[in-house]
Amino acid sequence: MMQSVKIVGILNSTPDSFYSTSRIRTVLQAKECAQQMIEAGADIIDIGGESTRPESTEVSASEELSRIIPIIQAIRSVSDIPLSVDTRKAVVAQQAVKEGVGMINDVSGLCFDEKMPYVLAKYGVMVVVMHMRGIPQDMQQKANYNNVIAEVSKEIMERVEKAQEAGIQKEKIIIDPGIGFAKSVADNLRILASMSHFTRLGFPVYLGVSRKSFIGITLGSLDYPLPPEQRLEGTLAVQAWALLNGVSYLRVHDVRETAHLVTMLSTIKRYQHYARNINS
Repeated sequence: MMQSVKIVGILNSTPDSFYSTSRIRTVLQAKECAQQMIEAGADIIDIGGESTRPESTEVSASEELSRIIPIIQAIRSVSDIPLSVDTRKAVVAQQAVKEGVGMINDVSGLCFDEKMPYVLAKYGVMVVVMHMRGIPQDMQQKANYNNVIAEVSKEIMERVEKAQEAGIQKEKIIIDPGIGFAKSVADNLRILASMSHFTRLGFPVYLGVSRKSFIGITLGSLDYPLPPEQRLEGTLAVQAWALLNGVSYLRVHDVRETAHLVTMLSTIKRYQHYARNINS
C-alpha cells in the first residue's frame, strides 16, 4: 500500500505563501529547488503561482502565468519529472498543460472556473478535486458543519460527478478533503481521524497538511501557535497517520524527510508477515 505513495514537492512562485521558506523568487532558484527535490525523492513537483491561504488576494491569470510558465520551462529543460500546477483558472491550466504539465490541482474542486472541467477533460490530464467552500478570502467563515465527515464527503462526490459529466475519466480523478480550507482545527482533526473513510470512496486520496496552522495550534495554542518553521515534526506525525490509512499522495515542503518516513513505514510493513507467523 505505502509503496505506491507519491511524494508531491511544493514549489511556490508566490510572494505571500504562508511558509516563507518555501517562497521562490527567481526562475534559477526554482530550477535549483526542483533539482534538490528530485534528488531528495519527489515523484511530482507541484508549482503554484497564486497563494490560496486564508484571506489571500486573488491574482490575475496573466500574473499567474508569468510566474509559473518560465518555471515549468526551466524544470523541463533539466528533468522529465511529472509536473503539477496548483490553479483554479482554466486558461492557466490549459497553458500549463501545453507546456508539459500532467496534473492540475484545483483547490476550488472545479467550482471557481466553470470552464475548468471541460479543459481538463479535453487534455486528459490528472485532476485533483479538492474540497473547499467559498474562496480564500471568505472560506473560514463557511466552516459550519453539522457532520463534517458526511458533508465534506458528499460535497467532494458532487464535484467528482461534475467532473465526470464534463468528460473527465474516473481514472484521472484524485480527491482531496481540503485540510485547512473552510475547516476549523477540530474539523481538520476529525477528517484526519476518519481518513480511512475518504480512502474508501473509490478514488486515490491526495493530502496537503505540510506545516499548516492546525499543527501549530495543536502543538502550541490558539493564541500562541508554533510558527511554520517549527511544525516539521507535527507534519511528519500527521503524514504517518495518513499513510497508515491509505492516502496515495502527500503534498509536502520537506521532501527528504517525507521520503525517509515513507521508506521506514514501508519497510516495517513488509515485515508484518513475521509478526503474523509468530501469533499464528
